[in-house]
Amino acid sequence: MQKNTKILVSSCLLGNKVRYDANDVPTESDLLDDWNAKGILIAFCPEVAGGLSVPRLPAEIIGTDGNAVLDRIAKVIDNKGTDVSEFFINGAKKALEAAKSNDVKVAILKSKSPSCGSSFIYDGTFSSVQKVGQGVTTALLERNGIKVFSDLEIDKASEYLGNLAADNADNDRLEINKNAEGEYKFKNNPFLNPR
Repeated sequence: MQKNTKILVSSCLLGNKVRYDANDVPTESDLLDDWNAKGILIAFCPEVAGGLSVPRLPAEIIGTDGNAVLDRIAKVIDNKGTDVSEFFINGAKKALEAAKSNDVKVAILKSKSPSCGSSFIYDGTFSSVQKVGQGVTTALLERNGIKVFSDLEIDKASEYLGNLAADNADNDRLEINKNAEGEYKFKNNPFLNPR
């Protein structure tokens, strides 16, 4: 894996107050802190990039999930009934542009968000009920080969990145050493050995 590998991260997870309620949801993670210190994180809020303000009305997907929004068979509606789908689609496109221009292979996005949810999103009733599904940005990133993990799966994202590095070991001359406990350690791999 190249040393300049970047990870797209929901901006709110890094302490930026860009959520609909003008708050953040900083994630306490030694891995994120380490990656941030190394300059490999790209903070991004697709809803703000798509043209929505901070604060803004809460929005949920009416229909199945972000894939259906991208296919124009579902909508993102705010809690006053306004269709805000285009903002979400535009933000997803801008997230994809940022990811492609930085050769991003992995994104860590906020769970349950109508943009960023990777496994679960809210069900469209504005009653805090969740359903299985992806947000609009997650759907577009994954359609384009970028693996998305939620903020609850940072360790899995690290493992995935480490496996990518191991797969590219021959090209990158990545050294793999076995320690005294019989564990494999990847020399100079910031994803599997963050500290």
